[in-house]
Amino acid sequence: MKNTNQKLLLVLFILTISCTLSAQSFKLPSYSSFKLANGLTVSLMEQHDVPIISVSAILPAGAIYDNEKAGLASITAMALKHGTKNFPKVKLDEELDFLGANLNTYATKEFAGLSSDFASKDQSKVLTIIKEVLLNPTFDTAEFEKEKSRLIVTLGQQKESPRSVIGAYFDTLLFGNHVYGNVVSGNKTTVGNLTVKDIKDFYKSNYNPNEASINIVGDFKSSEMKATITKLFSTWEKSNVNMDNLASKPISPPLYNNVLLVNKEDAKETTFYIGASGVSRNNPDFIAIEVVNTLFGGRFTSMLNDELRVNSGLTYGAGSRFNNFKYGGSFYISTFTASKTTEAAIDKALEVLNKLHSTGIDEKALTSAKNYVKGQFPPDYETTEQLAGLLSQMFWYNLDQSFINNFEKNVDSLNLTKANQIIANYFPKDKLQFVLIGKADEIKKIAEKYGKVQEVEIADDINKMK
Repeated sequence: MKNTNQKLLLVLFILTISCTLSAQSFKLPSYSSFKLANGLTVSLMEQHDVPIISVSAILPAGAIYDNEKAGLASITAMALKHGTKNFPKVKLDEELDFLGANLNTYATKEFAGLSSDFASKDQSKVLTIIKEVLLNPTFDTAEFEKEKSRLIVTLGQQKESPRSVIGAYFDTLLFGNHVYGNVVSGNKTTVGNLTVKDIKDFYKSNYNPNEASINIVGDFKSSEMKATITKLFSTWEKSNVNMDNLASKPISPPLYNNVLLVNKEDAKETTFYIGASGVSRNNPDFIAIEVVNTLFGGRFTSMLNDELRVNSGLTYGAGSRFNNFKYGGSFYISTFTASKTTEAAIDKALEVLNKLHSTGIDEKALTSAKNYVKGQFPPDYETTEQLAGLLSQMFWYNLDQSFINNFEKNVDSLNLTKANQIIANYFPKDKLQFVLIGKADEIKKIAEKYGKVQEVEIADDINKMK
C-alpha cells in the first residue's frame, strides 16, 4: 500500500509539473478565505487536475523571537514532529510513511511553518495528524535530546563549508542588534543550553492562531473542507496577549564600511559577501528591483558572472540578491575565489557595481532581463504545493491578487528611465559591509583596504555584532 501511494504521488507530481502555463495567461486561480473565532485565517483553493492536496501553515514563531537563545525557534519547529498526544513519534512516522504523505516543519527568520502533501483520499487522516502536530505536541524529552545532539553536530559540520554559514555572519554584521541579525539555526553553545522547558515556553508564547494562517490547495470541495477545518482547529485556544512584533522596530544601518574577517585556518579560498541594507517585501518597486537585479547578478548571464567568471576566470560563479523581510531586507554580492586572487575578485565585484551606477543599463539589456523574469514566473506557481506556499506568503506580507495577476503588466511597464532610477535608489554605492571567510594571515591586509576590520574565528559561535 505504501509503495503504491508513493508511486501515485510521484506520477501525479510529474503530471502537475508538466502542466506549464504561459506568463501571458497566468492568473491566480480563484480561492476563498475565512477566519475562525480564534483568529485563524484559512484560505482554500480548489485544483482538481490531480488527486493531491497541499497544506501550508504559517505562524509568527520565527527566530526574531529567540532573544538570547539562538536556535530556539528552529528546534521548537523540529520538535513538533517528536510526537503528539495521540500520535507518539513512532506511530506518527509510521502513519505518514504508510500513507506516502509528506509533513515538514521549519522556522525562518520571521516565521515558523508547516507544509504537507498527500493524496486527496487520505485527507481525513492527514489533516487530523496536522492538527495534532500544531495543537498537541508533547515535546518528548528523549527525542528532544537526540534532536539537539544532531543539530550540534550539524552546526559543527556547517563551519567546514563557508557558503553554509556566511549568510548568518552577514546578517549579524548588517543588522547588528536588530532581531534580523538573529542566527536562525543557532550556535553550538546556545543550542547546547536549550531545554525542553525552553521549547514548551516558546511554543506556548508563539504557536497561537491569532496571527496564523492555514492554506490548502488541491482536489477537494471547499464547502466540505471548510467544515473539516472549522471542526479541527476551532479548539485551538486564542492567545489573549498581543504579540510585540520585534522586527517592526527601526533598523539602524551601518554608517561606514565594515569588514568581518572570519578566520578559517585551513582555507585555500576566500568566500565573501559585499552588501548593504535592502528593501522590505512590500516595497512598491519590488518587481522592478528584481528585474534590474536579474541583469546585474540574478542569472548565469549576469554582469557579475560575466566579469568574475567568464571574462576574468576569478571564480566559478558570482551573483547578487535582495533578501526581503516584512520590515526590511538586505542586498549582497556573493562569490568565492582562490586566496591569492581575493583582492582581484573583490575589486572586480566593486568595479561591476560601480559600472552599474556610472553607465546604467541599455534598452537591449533591459528587454532581455524583462523577458527572463517573465519566463521564470509561471513555473513558480504550477503545483498545489507552490500555490499553497504562495497563499501563505500573500497572507504574511499582506499581498493582494494584483501581485500575481498584474505581474507581467508590471514587468512590461518598467522603462529605461525607471530602471536607472532603481539602480540609483536601491543598489548601494557606499557604506558597504564585507564578510570574508578565509585564512586571515593571507588576507587580513587585503581586508583592511575595504573598511574597519573585525576578526573572529570560524570555530567560535556566530554572535551579533555590536
